[in-house]
Amino acid sequence: MGHDDYRRDSGDSISNKLTYLLIGGGIGAVLALLFAPKSGQELRGDIADATRKGIDRSREAAQQLGDRAGEYYEATRNRAGELYSQAAERVTDMAQSAREAAARQGGTLTAAIDAGKKAYQEENRKTEMSGRIDAPNFGGESTN
Repeated sequence: MGHDDYRRDSGDSISNKLTYLLIGGGIGAVLALLFAPKSGQELRGDIADATRKGIDRSREAAQQLGDRAGEYYEATRNRAGELYSQAAERVTDMAQSAREAAARQGGTLTAAIDAGKKAYQEENRKTEMSGRIDAPNFGGESTN
């Protein structure tokens, strides 16, 4: 069995190990009582006592496991809440940054469009003021 196999096996839950321990202890106690030289009434009394003790130990172990599970649940729940809050905050920050960037880009685009309109209107006004624009003569022909 390699080192990695040992790690994987040691990852068994504590509750499984505790259950096996209690079952083994109970079986051992019953066998010890059955093979002990005692009268029937004494043997039944001993078995009843061992059973009560086993039940009490099982209840204690279950209570401890329940308490520990509750603690783990609370710790995990709190950590998940913290992670959710952090993620929500980051998403909000990123969304705000994206909005600001879009507003800046939109402002730049709007300014460029407005500048283009203004330049067109200015050229249009100049053209109207000067009258008619003669078409350029590219072919060398006279228009007269």
